[in-house]
Amino acid sequence: MPRLSFWSKDGNGSGSAQGREMGRRMRKENSDFKTAFVSEAGSFLKNRDFYGCVELEDWACYVMADGLDTDTEVNSAQITVQTILESFLEKPTMSKRRLTEYIKIAHEWLQYESRRVRLKAGFVIVVTDYTRMVWASAGHSRLYHFRGNRLALKSKDHSVAAQLAAEGQIAEDRVDQHDERGNLNEYAGKPGMIRPYVSDKIKLADGDVLVLCTPGLWEGVQDAEMIDAVEGANDPQTLADTLEEVMLSKQRARIENYSAAAIYVNKIFHEEPKNRKKWIKRIAIMLAMLLIFGGAGIFYAVKSAAKKAELAVDMLQYEQTADQYVKEQEYAKAVSDYSLARNNSIKIKDPIHKKLLTAKMAAAQTLVDGEAHLKEGDITKATASYTKALELSEPYSMFDREVIQERLEQMTTFQQVQDWITEGDLKLQNGDYSGAIILYKRARTAATETAYKDALKEIATKLEAAETKRADIKRQSRQLQADTLEQKGDRFNEAGDYSGAMDAYASAQEIYQEIDMLERVLAMERKINKLDEKLNPPVPAADLTQDAAGLGSVDSSGLTSDLTGNVGGLNGGNSADNSSSAGNVTSAGSGAVDDSGTSSSGKTNNTSNNSTSKANGSTETTEAEANEQESAEGGDS
Repeated sequence: MPRLSFWSKDGNGSGSAQGREMGRRMRKENSDFKTAFVSEAGSFLKNRDFYGCVELEDWACYVMADGLDTDTEVNSAQITVQTILESFLEKPTMSKRRLTEYIKIAHEWLQYESRRVRLKAGFVIVVTDYTRMVWASAGHSRLYHFRGNRLALKSKDHSVAAQLAAEGQIAEDRVDQHDERGNLNEYAGKPGMIRPYVSDKIKLADGDVLVLCTPGLWEGVQDAEMIDAVEGANDPQTLADTLEEVMLSKQRARIENYSAAAIYVNKIFHEEPKNRKKWIKRIAIMLAMLLIFGGAGIFYAVKSAAKKAELAVDMLQYEQTADQYVKEQEYAKAVSDYSLARNNSIKIKDPIHKKLLTAKMAAAQTLVDGEAHLKEGDITKATASYTKALELSEPYSMFDREVIQERLEQMTTFQQVQDWITEGDLKLQNGDYSGAIILYKRARTAATETAYKDALKEIATKLEAAETKRADIKRQSRQLQADTLEQKGDRFNEAGDYSGAMDAYASAQEIYQEIDMLERVLAMERKINKLDEKLNPPVPAADLTQDAAGLGSVDSSGLTSDLTGNVGGLNGGNSADNSSSAGNVTSAGSGAVDDSGTSSSGKTNNTSNNSTSKANGSTETTEAEANEQESAEGGDS
C-alpha cells in the first residue's frame, strides 16, 4: 500500500535559543494527533493512489493523491506527493502563497515527466501547526472535517459536476453520482497553469476528525454513512477499516483504486494567553532595535540574499557539469544535473535560467530517449528522437551536432536491417529457407558495417535457425533419393539384373555416406557383397587324381577308349610322371588293368586316389565335382 511518512525531532530548521527550542517542541509534545490509512488497488493490478505525511515538531503535512493517467512505469500520484512534501520539508509553512508554489512545482514536474503519456494527478493537502489547519486541493480527492459527530466541512471538487451544482443546475447530493464527476478542469499535470484551491486558516478543536480520501472510496460511501462510521469508531485505524468495509459492501462490479487516511485530533496545542502589556513592551523593544540596526527587514533581506546567492552558485555549477557531460556524450548524467540546476532556478525565481536549463535538458533527454528506443528495437521512435535532438540542440555549442547527424543517418541503415530481418522472417515462415538465409546474411553484413550490435545477436540466432531447417530439408531430400535407388536395386536384383542392381546399391550407399546414415551404408555393403558372389562365384582348383577316381563308375569299354585317347595325347616328357604314378600304385597296393591288358599311369593314379578316398570312408562330393561328373556322363551318353 503506497505511503510516504516522515517523523522528525529536529523542529523546522535552526534555532539557537534553548527557550525557543523548548517552545517549539511543546507544540507536538503537548498535542495528540493520531493517523491511520488504508489503500488498495481494487479490481486492478496496480494501485495508482499514494499517501504521504510529514510530522515535525511545529508543523505537520498530510497529502493524498490519485493518479489519473495510465502510464505503467511512472506513478504520477507518488511524484506529486513526494514533490510537495520535499518542498514542505525544506521550508514548513501555512502560507497560502508558499503552498501554492509547492503545488506548482509538483505540477511542473508532472508536465516535464510527461514524455510517453501525459501524467495527471488529483490531490488534497492538509497542513497544521497542531492548533489550526490549511487545506488545498486540485481534482476530486476530498477532505472531510467532522466535529461533534457532524460533518463540518467537505471540500469542493474541481469537476464539471461540482460546477453544475455551484451554478444550481443539479442538486449538491447528486454530485457524487453524476456522470461528469470525473470530468476535471483542475489537476496537477494539466496543460498550462494550475489553479489549486487553498483555504484560509481554520481553527481546530479537541476531538476533530479529518478524513482524506480518493474518489474510489467516497463514490461508494455516502455522507450519512461516513458520519455513522465516525460515530462508531474510537480510533483512526478502526475508522479507515470501517469506511473500507462500507465501500466494499456495495459489491460493485468494478472497484477503482481506493484510499482513505483518518486523522484524529484528540488534543490540539493550546497557546498560552497573550499578555498585552508584555507584548507591547516587546514591540517597543523591537522598534528600538529597528531604529538602531536598520530594521529586521534588512537582516532578513541580507539572509535571503545570501541563500539565493548560494543557490545561484550551485545552479551554475550544476549547469557547467551538465554541459561537460554533454560534450562527453554522457546524456543521462547531463539530464540529471540540468534538472538540479533547473530546480535551483525555480527556487531563486530566475525565469531566464529556468527557460535555458529546461531547453538544454529537453535536448539531452531526446538523445537519452533515442538510445532507449534503439535498445528496444523501435527504430521509428529512435529516428524521431534523434531528429528532434538535432533541432533542439542547434542553439547550444556543447552538443556535437555532427555526431547526432551521424547517429540519425545510422538509423536509416538500421531500419533497412530491420526490414531485411522482417522480410527474412516471412520467408522463413513460408518455408523459403534459402531466401531467408540470403536476407539474413544481407542484414548481417549491413549491421556489421554500422556496428549494430543488438541486431547482430538477433540475426545470428535467426540465421542459424534458417540454415538448420534448410539442412534438414536437404538431408530429407537426399535420403529420399537414396531410398529410391535402394528400392530400384531391389527390383533389379529380383529380376536377375545383378549388374543394374549393383550400380543402384552403390549410388544409394554413396548418398547414405554423404548424409551420415551409417547403418544404411553397412546395409548397402551387405547387399553389394551378395551380388558380387552371384556375379563372380568361387572356382575350386583342378585335381586330376580326384577326377580320375570319380570316373571309376563308368563302364570299362568307355573308360578304356577315353584313357587310350588321353595316353595317346601325352608326349614322351610325361614318362617321368607316369613312373611316379606307377610308384603311387605300388605304394597303394591297388593297381588296376583294363580288359585289353593296357596299363595307364593316369588311370592307375586316379584309381589309387579313389581307393584311398574309399578307404577313408569319404562319400561327399563338392558341387563343382558333381557338375563335372554330370558333364562327363552327358558326354559319354
